[in-house]
Amino acid sequence: MKLLLDTHTLLWAVDDPGHLGSRAVVELQAPTNELVLSAGSIWELAIKVGAKKLALSLPYRQWVSQAIADLGLTILPISVEHADVQSELPFHHRDPFDRMLVAQSLYEQMPLVSVDPQLDAYGIIRIW
Repeated sequence: MKLLLDTHTLLWAVDDPGHLGSRAVVELQAPTNELVLSAGSIWELAIKVGAKKLALSLPYRQWVSQAIADLGLTILPISVEHADVQSELPFHHRDPFDRMLVAQSLYEQMPLVSVDPQLDAYGIIRIW
């Protein structure tokens, strides 16, 4: 099964796995699952690191490259179709990065691995 990782899920999987939910740990480690990371999450991390709102355990580029390799992540680009779905979403959640992840989860029919129960209002499958 393909699983879309929320940005915080990636951060915790790499630097603080104790924060992950028990089901998330099982699904992230299952060899039959394909872990997918949105290009939006890569962008979100870069913005937060650049604004000094987030400190990673390694320099940004090295951290992201190592996370992609270590977790065997597939990168999901943001498409016009994803943006179209996002433009139609109700405002249950205001964060633009989370709204894009919801749109990608819905369009690609992929569960989202996220701690955020507020995202459930969109009818996605959320794993935690």
